[in-house]
Order: sequence, then structure tokens, then C-alpha cells
Amino acid sequence: MKTTITAISTPPGTGGIAVIRVSGDKAIEICNGLFVAARKDFDVNQMDANSLVFGSVKAGEEIIDEVVLSLFRAPHSFTGEDVVEISCHGSVYIQQRILQLLIQKGCTLAAPGEFTQRAFLNGKMDLSQAEAVADLIASTSAASHRMALNQMRGGFSRELTMLRTQLLDFVSLVELELDFSEEDVEFANREHLKELVQKIEVAISKLSDSFSVGNALKNGIPVALVGETNVGKSTLLNVLLNEERAIVSDVHGTTRDVIEDMINIGGITFRFIDTAGIRETKDKVENLGIERTYQKIEQAVIVLWILDCTQLSEHIEWLTSRIEEKAAGKKVILVFNKIDKIDIEEKEVLDQLFSQFDGEKIYISAKQRINTDELQKALVKAAQLPEVQPGDVVVNNVRHYEALQNALKAIRRVNTGLESGISGDFLSQDIRECMFFLGEITGQISTDDILGNIFSKFCIGK
Repeated sequence: MKTTITAISTPPGTGGIAVIRVSGDKAIEICNGLFVAARKDFDVNQMDANSLVFGSVKAGEEIIDEVVLSLFRAPHSFTGEDVVEISCHGSVYIQQRILQLLIQKGCTLAAPGEFTQRAFLNGKMDLSQAEAVADLIASTSAASHRMALNQMRGGFSRELTMLRTQLLDFVSLVELELDFSEEDVEFANREHLKELVQKIEVAISKLSDSFSVGNALKNGIPVALVGETNVGKSTLLNVLLNEERAIVSDVHGTTRDVIEDMINIGGITFRFIDTAGIRETKDKVENLGIERTYQKIEQAVIVLWILDCTQLSEHIEWLTSRIEEKAAGKKVILVFNKIDKIDIEEKEVLDQLFSQFDGEKIYISAKQRINTDELQKALVKAAQLPEVQPGDVVVNNVRHYEALQNALKAIRRVNTGLESGISGDFLSQDIRECMFFLGEITGQISTDDILGNIFSKFCIGK
């Protein structure tokens, strides 16, 4: 028999209300032992499923709090077990006192993600849907919310199940041939199998390719702010974030480490990375910071190359070559800062100097907040992320992406094998390997180590 678990499901700290969740075979019995309904002769055991009742939680004759008790009977609950939720006032003392009483009555404190793990183990959702619960909780934009919701509702799972079913049908026929190898019969039409394999390869490849979009929506599009020292990178970061996040100083080389923060612009989450100024220096610590700048440029999707309108460095050609080398293939936006300190003629000179630059050029004043809204529009445009619609399947989980990559390799081996007329036993092995990796995503094939790693990252109470 499984233990009955309990945990506080609302965020830690003081609030208007808190919710304490109890799940397991003895959930009703335990809660009945400490709950007293407002109406007389009420028994929690007699409550209808999906109903609420008002009353008090008592420790002996002491009233701990007035609460609302909700009951969800198995199997029609989140975990698939009997679940009771106690909504109490948000005092930390009250929450802990009720939790202590539940443990004294026989509950065990839930581990991180244990409620969702039980939902998975009881067949209420598959593994990819369970992981989507954590993504939904952590969503910070409309796009990441919609993406997590689509996955939690089973869109990704249905697609994978359909692919596995099609492969299973054919591998069964291929393996049936092995039982009649002496009769030299062919149950699985090779031409039909080729068509199916090519179709599945396209489907897996499409899912795998969607990871670049999904990862950006989930974790934010990395944007590196680069340029020489004192061109206004830290000032611009503070303006974009609307807070004093980075130190601003006239002293060259102030930013020696990478500073990262996230902000939502136009429904898209951007992860801004303020980097050390690029210049030739003998300072060992500053050089370490500059090396990290190069690394961040290579990791970024968008690069904001910031120049000081009032004075171009004598090393501008060297700087240009370094940024072009590191930012090859990236979307680079050239940002001329301190526009408020130059006149029209000086601006025309800058336009001429950088006439060969084929990316977007924007003139701003970070300090005076001139044209910073235009820069934000340029960032959204540069992101070029497709809008996630209800029902769209987008991969945003590294574990899923790796499994899809492995499945793709396996199905390509099947395709190659069919072209070369490979024997059925080798075909069967590659097909089953593809099925294995697809099943690994949904949890149809899983290990305790994988499950433990996934659910340990959930918050307690979920």
C-alpha cells in the first residue's frame, strides 16, 4: 500500500489563503480525524466527490483555523488517488500547524514532484505531460504558457503514440517473416515500409527542428550586448530592464563578468547578457572577461553591437573583424548610442562609414531613453519566432530533443537498410530502437533514475 502524502501546494510565505494537499488511500480517513464541519453530524467519508465543505481544523479542543475542505475521489483526481485539499488562512504558523497535525495522523511529507509523479504512475498523464506541468508553472510569457499547455493536454504525446503505433504494426510483420524464414515469405511490403519510414523521418525531423523555437520560448532568446568599454552597454541593459541591474561608470573596464537578466517584450522573453567591453588590454582579469564575451557572442541568437556616436575607436577595424568573426551567422543589430550628443552631419558620416553593414542600424540614447522603444521593436522583429497556436506541437525539453535525435538516427538506418535490402532481423532491430527512444519521451519506456531526476526538479506540493 502506498503512503498517504501531504504538502503545502501554495508558494511559501504569508498570503491571503494557503492550500494543503493530501493524497492517498487514507487521505479521507486522516482528514476526517482533524476536521469538524460547521454543520452537525457531518462525516467527510460521506462527502460527494468534487464538493466543498466549510468547517474548522482542530487539535483536540483547540481550533487551529476555519477552513474549506475539498474532496476529489479516486480515480477522478489529479493523482488518480483520493485527494483532499484544505484551504486555510495564509499564516505560516497555521500552515505548519495543520501540516504537523496531518503528519501526526499518519501522512508522510511529499517529496518534490511526488503528486505529479503519482499522476504519471497512476496513468493520469504520460511523462511528457507531467514535465509540461513544471513548464506551465514556470511559464513567463504568453508563448511559453501556450506551449506548455498544449503539451500538457497531450498534443505531443498523441503525435509520438501515432508514430510508435505505425512502427509497431510494421515491425510485427517484419518479425513474423523471421518465423517463416524457410518459406521465404514477405508479410511486410517493402515499398509501403519505405513510404512509412520516410513519412516518419519527416515527422521526427520536424519535431526535432522545433526545439530551437521551443527552447527560445521557454528559456528566453539570448541577446548579447557587445562593444568597446564605455559605449553604454550597462546603461542600455538597465534601461531595457527598467532597473539598476549593472554598474554604470566612466571608468573603462568596469564590467568584467557576464551579467544576465530576462524581460518580456511583445510576448517574447529575451535573456539579455551584458558583457565585458572588448578592447586590447594587459589586465589579466579583464582579459578573462573579454574571453567570456566571445563565448557569449557565440551562444547568442541576437547580438546588439553598441557603438559610441561621439567617438569611434581608432581600433574600430580590429573590433569590427573580431565581432564579425564571433557573430558569424547571428542576427546583429548595430546600435549607435548617445545620439543626443551629435548633429545631423556627424550622423551622416557614421551612416557612410557603416554603409556596408547589411543588418539593422538604430540610433539611440540609452541615458535619455531616445528610440529605445524602436530598439525593442527591432529585437522582436529579429527574433522571428512563429506564434504558437493551440494544438501546435513544439519541443522545448532537452531530454525530448536528445531522444528525438536518437530516434531520427535509428529511422534513418531503417531507411538505409531498406535501400540496401538488409535482412529483416536488422531492420527489426533499428525499428525497435526508434520505438524505444520515442517511448522514452512519453514514459512508455522509463527507468527509476530518469523518473527520479525529472520529478526532483518540481516544487514541493506539485
